[in-house]
Amino acid sequence: MGNDAIDETITALRNAGLRRANTVRISSTKITINIGRVLVEEGLLGNLRENRQGTKRFPVLTLRYRGRLRTARITTCRRISKPGLRVYSGYKDIPKVPGGLGTVILPTPGGIMTDREARQKRIGGEVPLHVWR
Repeated sequence: MGNDAIDETITALRNAGLRRANTVRISSTKITINIGRVLVEEGLLGNLRENRQGTKRFPVLTLRYRGRLRTARITTCRRISKPGLRVYSGYKDIPKVPGGLGTVILPTPGGIMTDREARQKRIGGEVPLHVWR
């Protein structure tokens, strides 16, 4: 365990949302930073910034909540492609989130993007996770 940065990021976001934390630190890898950037662009997270602690750098995500009860914008994250079983999809076969209330994040040859952008650009790729609002 502990070798999969995407799983660690999903778990950190889920736990921070359950305890209603304002910020969460994630591991500093290219894929986690780009996933955070896509979630900020989609409006599911508030901000992505980089903090330094000594010589180490780590990204910090600011979570967004709605209403007085402070329910998290990200209600569910589901891992699809795992290290033991990779799932790839062409642009025509990219799965859709039921009800259109979420997004699929895809690492593609053109960079990490949402399912809508990948369909527009006609690019397929690995399907690592679904995120629901």
